[in-house]
Amino acid sequence: MKTIRPVAFAMCALAALATAGPAFAQDTYKVALDGTFAPHAMPKLGGGIEGFNVDLANEIGKRLGVTMDITAAQFSGLLPGLQAGTYDFIVAPTTITPERAENLLFSEGYLDTDYQFVVKAGTEEITDLHQLKGKTVAVNKGSAYDAWARGLADEIGWTVESYGTNTDAIQAVLSGRADANVAGNTVSAWAVKKNPALALSYLHSTGLVWGMPFRKDDVETRNKVEAVIECMKADGTIAAMSEKWFGVTPPEGSTPTTPMKGYGQPGFPGYDETEHELNCG
Repeated sequence: MKTIRPVAFAMCALAALATAGPAFAQDTYKVALDGTFAPHAMPKLGGGIEGFNVDLANEIGKRLGVTMDITAAQFSGLLPGLQAGTYDFIVAPTTITPERAENLLFSEGYLDTDYQFVVKAGTEEITDLHQLKGKTVAVNKGSAYDAWARGLADEIGWTVESYGTNTDAIQAVLSGRADANVAGNTVSAWAVKKNPALALSYLHSTGLVWGMPFRKDDVETRNKVEAVIECMKADGTIAAMSEKWFGVTPPEGSTPTTPMKGYGQPGFPGYDETEHELNCG
């Protein structure tokens, strides 16, 4: 019988470790986001990126005891990159929709994605969209908010003006060329946080949330990450990040403060209703 020498045996063992893959703990996750979507991720002075989702990703890595290798790329390439295996999961704000959930596995939502109006500070608060009859609403051209506002133009009686960027649309409000701007709630909150001449106004709830997408077969990673997100909701970490980046304290019972039963977003493909205890030690 042939004897395996110690050195040869050690080399074989190392080779086995190197090829074992998921059987061994992963110490780095390759994740990606859109680095130009302020205040979720944006360039910072001196290089690198910062923002709500950058903090969120790094805190998840810290709690899992892994390094988060964060890539900033165009949003259009993120989901294809995930499916191709370039990234382990996506940390960019991604709206959970039935169409996406058919092809991807999602964590439960961690933020609500609603439409919010911004007006000049000191103007009448909008509590009903019909208050904007005869008014001008500025939007980012080609955005979901552009399409939504134009779809309601006949019903509400407002005029919609489109601008190349949401920053330009905000400037239209400041200069008096528009009465209000509508954009995503977090982007609107960021604009108001940076400029005291603005104020948040009417919030249109979509019922949609942002979650983290994973490959359909990677249930293990989804569940690991979701368990951390649930603990960050329960201990107030996500609420504190909202206050830091958006200047908004999420109310009790809202998505950023409420861990959900099971894994994934209820009501969407990929949801696993199996209950589990929070393990935040």
